[in-house]
Amino acid sequence: MAEVVFHTGIAEPLGFACRMLRKACRQGARVVVTAPGPALAALDRALWTFDERDFVPHLRVSAANAGTAQAARTPIWLVDGEPPAEAPDILLNLGAEVPVSAARFVRVIEIVGDTPDEAGAARERWRTWKAHGMVPTHHSAANN
Repeated sequence: MAEVVFHTGIAEPLGFACRMLRKACRQGARVVVTAPGPALAALDRALWTFDERDFVPHLRVSAANAGTAQAARTPIWLVDGEPPAEAPDILLNLGAEVPVSAARFVRVIEIVGDTPDEAGAARERWRTWKAHGMVPTHHSAANN
């Protein structure tokens, strides 16, 4: 059963995602990030520029290159759509929906912005996780 954690009320979701992914890399974790194409492209750019002192190794991954040696060596996978079967076992979801295969991950991180639309989409994802028998936990930026 996946551990599902929602981080809500995040003023800058891309910056927050970059910091989480940097921390994951430093801890030796491997993470697959799912998001729609434009958000994924923005995250790809942000990972190169958010901190000039750090490098967060990442790769745009699709079914075509998921089984390559380069993908196997890269700790952060950026995926537009459904994660490939070879994907790392931690999922960071920046999309508005729960990926179909999301229950196979051991840990899922949902980053939710601070707009009403993002909060509404997150509530739907929360209900989806609960319907799959998961017990999501919640961390609010308002409490920090």
